Amino acid sequence: MMNQNGVGQDRLHPLAAEQWGEEEYAAFGALLGMPGEKVPRAGSGHTHDPMKFDVIGLLVRHPDLARAFLAFNGFLIQRGELPSRLRELAIMRVIHRHRSAYEWGQHVRMASENGVFAEDIDKLAQGNAGFKGSDRVVLEFTDELLANGHAQWDAWQRLVETVGERQAMELIFVVGSYVLAAMAFETWRLPASPGAAQLP
Repeated sequence: MMNQNGVGQDRLHPLAAEQWGEEEYAAFGALLGMPGEKVPRAGSGHTHDPMKFDVIGLLVRHPDLARAFLAFNGFLIQRGELPSRLRELAIMRVIHRHRSAYEWGQHVRMASENGVFAEDIDKLAQGNAGFKGSDRVVLEFTDELLANGHAQWDAWQRLVETVGERQAMELIFVVGSYVLAAMAFETWRLPASPGAAQLP
């Protein structure tokens, strides 16, 4: 049973297809990099049909917030300078630490497209011992952010020397963005997609 605010007995539900309007399409368009009128319609079956993305259906319950967050997240993921493998390793460490089952399943599915393979995922759940070079520096920096809410100056300098200043700046915002997402999705009890990889 679900009330008009989308709150069921145990979780917040994504918008139904008939609830999508101009504002919601514009918000999703911020992530896709296109105007709202060009976003595939809910229920169309298109690759970017909003109904295929439960997380989008939740975020657009607040279209203005969703537009701003998705534009920011879209920049980090699609136009940022941090190499995709390093970004994905950091994201998966955040997801694992914050126990976000939905996000874990999604990122395991996308990992190989970003240079993170099954053996990397297995090692990620065990800590940092199996990583070296820039992978290790990024993961240790991510761990420090998660543990303390900030990193020490020497850790920052080591990261900048390894990946460059702009990429190092982006890493902090990637970590923060996915901590925020994990907090939201776990509060709203967004379930893992059917058949998705289980959170170790």
